[in-house]
Amino acid sequence: MPVIDIRTPLPGPKSQAVLDRRAAAVSSASARSTPVVAAKAHGATVTDVDGNTFIDFTAGIGTLNVGHTPVEVVEALQQQAADLIHLCAIVGTYEPYIALAEKLNALAPISGAKKSFLANSGAEAVETAIKFARSYTKRPAIITYEGAYHGRTLLTLSLTSKYALFKKGFGPFAPEIYRVPYPYAYRCPHCRNEGVCNLTCFEDLERSLITQVDPSAVAAIIIEPVQGEGGFIPAPYEYMRKLRELCTKHGILLIADEVQAGFCRTGRWFSIEHSGVEPDLVVMAKSIAAGMPLGAVTGRAEIMDSPHLGGVGSTFGGNPLACVAALKTIEVMERDNLNQRAEQIGEITMAHFRAWQERYPIIGDVRGLGAMTAIEFIKGPGDRSPNMDAPMKVVTGGYQRGLLLIRAGLYSNCVRTLVPLTITDAELEEGLAALEQAIAAAG
Repeated sequence: MPVIDIRTPLPGPKSQAVLDRRAAAVSSASARSTPVVAAKAHGATVTDVDGNTFIDFTAGIGTLNVGHTPVEVVEALQQQAADLIHLCAIVGTYEPYIALAEKLNALAPISGAKKSFLANSGAEAVETAIKFARSYTKRPAIITYEGAYHGRTLLTLSLTSKYALFKKGFGPFAPEIYRVPYPYAYRCPHCRNEGVCNLTCFEDLERSLITQVDPSAVAAIIIEPVQGEGGFIPAPYEYMRKLRELCTKHGILLIADEVQAGFCRTGRWFSIEHSGVEPDLVVMAKSIAAGMPLGAVTGRAEIMDSPHLGGVGSTFGGNPLACVAALKTIEVMERDNLNQRAEQIGEITMAHFRAWQERYPIIGDVRGLGAMTAIEFIKGPGDRSPNMDAPMKVVTGGYQRGLLLIRAGLYSNCVRTLVPLTITDAELEEGLAALEQAIAAAG
């Protein structure tokens, strides 16, 4: 039986009333991808206040790998809320915080002794990772990438790329941030005609250590092994290995930002595992806790112990509710082998994407890793210019057909798919059919 169930014109009257209230009460700077007004959600579906049911291909922008309202996580939250909602890890200790830190230490793809710190979000975790790196190395500079997205706080916004959407009007930004090209073969000036990375962009990184900053001043290089907001671009494994060698040579720490790509999304616990590279620090958030606000940094113990006592902290970071949600989420991921499921979803999705690439001239590139996939839109045959109109048409068309989508890409010319890993094959195929219809209408 189909899951999508559209009962009213979209948005429906109850939804429109809430949207009107939003317009009056909420900052207009806060964007929304679709007009959906959610009343409830479960698994891979969202039902709005008018009773319309949608398939969700956004998963809270990669936050709901175990799906909406997973029963076991909900039960764990209810039980924990009855005992302890908040204390603050600065005030005292509670067992779920310790249990989660132990679990993250066991999962992180770093050899040797490890320790963890819990935060509220990906942005806070990134900032804290930078603190650890600077404290440990006694160096100020951080190297980041074109197309990077690391958050919206001052430091993380300084690290983030895509100026017009995220940074315009918010400067000045934090100093000692240096940016180099990401290995993005489809648009790389060195290898875009071949479409395969030839690692010339790594020479750009090496040159930056002469033209922009001396390696002796660099505390860390932070990289998304699969760029998220930048367009779901997996870094070539050889690039990651060369990056590890460069960092080791110069005493620079390697930080893997796994906020969007972590926790089974790419078919591994962390996307960097595909390359066999060990980072020094891993940053996590999003799907770590099934929608509860939680971020984390896990790293080599000597790095994590380097700041002075009280040098890092967080009022709400590692809240008991978020911790039990994360512990139960990880348990579900392990039990149900969601890494394998992510690979299956990716295979099904990419098979459709490749067929569509042959069928629709506005599709320039399709790519991804595991169940982290994207379509990049162009003007048409022979014109690889970014098509920034098509994705919004596809997102809007998807919504009208009962599918929730969101854009991505340095040029905002991509549509990303982040389906819950608990989605059924039937739901996946139904959602993909709606996506194709939206693409056909947009072209």
